[in-house]
Amino acid sequence: MSDDATLERMSAAVLDGMSTAVNEHPRPWTEEEFFALGETGSRVELFDGSLLVSPAPTVRHQVLARRLANVLEPAALEAGLDVYLGINVRLAPGQVPIPDLVLARPPADLNTLAVEARDIALVCEIISTNAATDRVLKKHYYANAGIPWYLLVDPRGPVLDLFRLDGDKYVDEARATPGERLLLTAPVVTELDPVSLSQ
Repeated sequence: MSDDATLERMSAAVLDGMSTAVNEHPRPWTEEEFFALGETGSRVELFDGSLLVSPAPTVRHQVLARRLANVLEPAALEAGLDVYLGINVRLAPGQVPIPDLVLARPPADLNTLAVEARDIALVCEIISTNAATDRVLKKHYYANAGIPWYLLVDPRGPVLDLFRLDGDKYVDEARATPGERLLLTAPVVTELDPVSLSQ
């Protein structure tokens, strides 16, 4: 299946687990309707009028996200950036994913519902049960939004893959497997050790 076909299929996916009212909602969803859902028990993201619904991540997933945030925070603060976990990101009108972690300039209003893509220096996804979402769908949307850096974490290992935006696509920048370290020189300067993130 081509990347375009995968993107089309995935961006139209609405998974079970939402209330009847949500499932029977006529498409497409507007951003206003999406935010009106409020907090839900599932992670609900908006892609071009369709909802992508996922269960809460595994404990391992959450531990990795928190430890990664802890390691990145000192370097982020030094660079004038904040670290956010599981926050709404507005990539474009009608495109609101919830990445596992972002490094972004602090918003003027801390009560805002979403961080704007233009304020994000790095976005990170930890691969979940549906790996194609993180490897294809979200990577595509983040690149289109112009987010300069994409960090993809595979919990098996874990393995860290850093991508740099080149034009409108991400290119490989660096990779670290257990026993190696990932050296970041932008948007922050720090080192990530896959083993320490998983212990």
